[in-house]
Amino acid sequence: MTAAIYRQENYQFAKALYVVGQEQTLHFKQVFYTLKKMGFSFAEEMEHIPFGFILKNGKKMSTRKGGLVLLEKVLQEAIQLAEQNIEEKNPQLKDKQQVAEMVGVGAVIFHDLRNERMTNVEFSLQDMLRFEGATGPYVQYTYARACSILHKAGGDHGAVEGLDDPFSWQVVKQLLEFPDIIEKSFHHNEPSAIAKYLIELAQDFNKYYSQVKILQVDAELGSRLALVSSTAIVLKEGLRLLGIGAPEQM
Repeated sequence: MTAAIYRQENYQFAKALYVVGQEQTLHFKQVFYTLKKMGFSFAEEMEHIPFGFILKNGKKMSTRKGGLVLLEKVLQEAIQLAEQNIEEKNPQLKDKQQVAEMVGVGAVIFHDLRNERMTNVEFSLQDMLRFEGATGPYVQYTYARACSILHKAGGDHGAVEGLDDPFSWQVVKQLLEFPDIIEKSFHHNEPSAIAKYLIELAQDFNKYYSQVKILQVDAELGSRLALVSSTAIVLKEGLRLLGIGAPEQM
């Protein structure tokens, strides 16, 4: 309670969110209720944002029992595994260390945030760094693919118009949903809404990429490139909102 009063006096917050595990729900109900009884109106703008457990081998990690994994060690291992993947798949890549950090750290963040906030998450470094499925590297790789297409095309492109194939319009419909997804995520304190959206957008774009000759020179080339550019912008912004970098090459 003293900490809450201190924060209000020093920061005059409009809203205070306590992002703490679900096992502390009763504690925060008691704290907020007591502050209200004491006459502090700002307590109405305080909210506990609970989340589920991080599990290892199906069991909750515990600092008291020593059953935990240090975040620093996890990030180091994730970056090392990302480096190994880069060496195997694209050893000529420039700025390999920087890209490995973006991929490794991003994989850990995405693995956590892709799940609904109250869901328990099984810790698996190998699953985090897969380039297929609902992972951060998959979304990052899709962004890099879009950047590669735009780099090959060069020059300016037009607006998204005149496209009538089902694959392009599925991407267009996904892009139109982005503002609503951000609003939903904000109002429900649920970053997984953005993460799940990015997976769906990446999947639809990759279907489009595999079915349509994007760089074919014809009247619709500019529109196709505009669609690729729009997708790249949304993927990059969505990753940024989750605190994840978007490498242009992988």
